[in-house]
Amino acid sequence: DWPIPQNIRPLIVRDASDVEGVTGDVDFVFCAVDMKKDEIRALEDAYAKSETPVVSNNSAHRGTPDVPMIVPELNPQHADVIEYQRRRLGTKVGFVTVKPNCSIQSYVPALHPLMRDYGVSKCLVCTYQAISGAGKTFETWPEMVDNCIPYIGGEEEKSEKEPLKLWGHIENGQIVPADKPSITAQCLRVACSDGHMAAVFVSFDKKPTMEEIKEKWAAFSGPAQELKLPSAPK
Repeated sequence: DWPIPQNIRPLIVRDASDVEGVTGDVDFVFCAVDMKKDEIRALEDAYAKSETPVVSNNSAHRGTPDVPMIVPELNPQHADVIEYQRRRLGTKVGFVTVKPNCSIQSYVPALHPLMRDYGVSKCLVCTYQAISGAGKTFETWPEMVDNCIPYIGGEEEKSEKEPLKLWGHIENGQIVPADKPSITAQCLRVACSDGHMAAVFVSFDKKPTMEEIKEKWAAFSGPAQELKLPSAPK
């Protein structure tokens, strides 16, 4: 119902499988596709091997030991594993990095500032995930209005394993997941357009007070907050 903005009009939709044709025109690739996991891995590896860095929103490579899964405030040091991944791929520039499952971003950053001083041994999580996480809106998914789906295939496994990779360490060119906390997750799809929520029950090795928790949260600042970004042009 409105004209295409002039700055977008010249852009051409290309076939993502045309790796050779695309890589000559881009500096890096952001990947978010709906395909089988083995096909996604093959596609992302193909771009990486063409010396094009890949930033992936997909889950296909999250379990690959030399592919970093980064939340910049929490584990930027995992980028060091890219050097080893490049050796495996035979590249100088190309690599794949991924973001974690969107639901764990609702509670893992809250636990992170508490782990060093208090230790987290067990975590019981129930996530209430918006329909945007499934790439849907109420217009395209009307059956979700006034509805709740009490199971999301594969989501609970991701919620239990991915935090341990985020909290892991690099050893012999691979990311070794942390051995705790023990996480049990239940993931529900709820009738909310945007914004995941989580109810989290935590067992601490040394139990903090609520005031101590609030102080740790208020004082936390990760490396991402320390970046000096250029000012926006006036």
